[in-house]
Amino acid sequence: MTAPPADPGPVTVRVFTQRLSATPRGARLARHLAVRELHTWGVPYGTDASDRIAVIVAELAANAVTHGRVPGRDFELTLTLLTAGAGARVRAEVTDTRTELRPPVPGAVRPPRPLDEHGRGLPLVDALADRWAVVDREPPGKTVRAEVDLAWPTTAHGRPRT
Repeated sequence: MTAPPADPGPVTVRVFTQRLSATPRGARLARHLAVRELHTWGVPYGTDASDRIAVIVAELAANAVTHGRVPGRDFELTLTLLTAGAGARVRAEVTDTRTELRPPVPGAVRPPRPLDEHGRGLPLVDALADRWAVVDREPPGKTVRAEVDLAWPTTAHGRPRT
C-alpha cells in the first residue's frame, strides 16, 4: 500500500494586479475592478464573498490613499484566487510606498468611539476578513493582505469549476 501524495499547499488559480493613482478616484476604481474581476472568476456580484471583498478592498485602498500616499507614487491592488484541497479563498493585497506609517497588527485594532470621524476601516477589515496581515515589501513600502474563504463549488481535485 502506498501513502497518499502530500498536499502541495495552496495553488494559485488566478491573479489580477493593477497599479492605481493614489487618489480617491484610484481607490474607488480599485473596488470596482475587484468586484468585476471576481465576477469573471465565478464569484458573482452581490454574493457574500464579493461584498466582503469589495468592502475590504475599498477600505485598504482608502487607507493607502489617505495614510500611505507618497506624492508621485501609485498604489497597487493584487487579487489572487487560491485553492487548497476542497477549499478556495481570495487574497486581496493593497501595497503602498510609505513605510513609516503602519497600521496596527490584527488583534490590536481598536474600535472607533461613537463620535470619531475616522478609524472605521481596519475594524471593518478585521471583522470581514478571515485572516489579514501587514507585511513589508521591497523597495520601501508595505502591503496589507486580507483573505476571504469561499464556499466554492469545486471538482474532486479541489479546483474551481469553470
